[in-house]
Amino acid sequence: MGARLAPRTLFTVESANKALPLVRAIVHDIVELYGDVRERETRLNSLRRSTSKAQQDDPYSEEVEQIRLELEKDVEKLEGFVEELAELGVEFKDPVMGLVDFPANMNGQEVYLCWKLGEAAVEYWHTHDAGFQGRQRLDASTTN
Repeated sequence: MGARLAPRTLFTVESANKALPLVRAIVHDIVELYGDVRERETRLNSLRRSTSKAQQDDPYSEEVEQIRLELEKDVEKLEGFVEELAELGVEFKDPVMGLVDFPANMNGQEVYLCWKLGEAAVEYWHTHDAGFQGRQRLDASTTN
């Protein structure tokens, strides 16, 4: 039996803003953890390069392995956060900016309501193909 896909959630500006406190908390956690993970990955890769040049009986190999395992757990945690957003119907776009899109319908066209961490409310939108660069401020005529 095939898995049934849940119907796609379409947000209004009001429903997106109502979901925003939870979305904001999840996105904040993603951005914070992602920055930490990237930093530790860089250090781990640097350690691996320097230890591969060193002798095989490296006294720090256990520590490096422990760091690698902790990173794997944190990457899984990040994936869980992104899945949590998806379950809410929100599409996660960027772990550095903390960017998300809320699928919506505007004047009969499917668009995205766009929000990034640090913004007080959902105040922008863009078409599917325009992306973040093409986002436009919502006005009274576009909010339904």
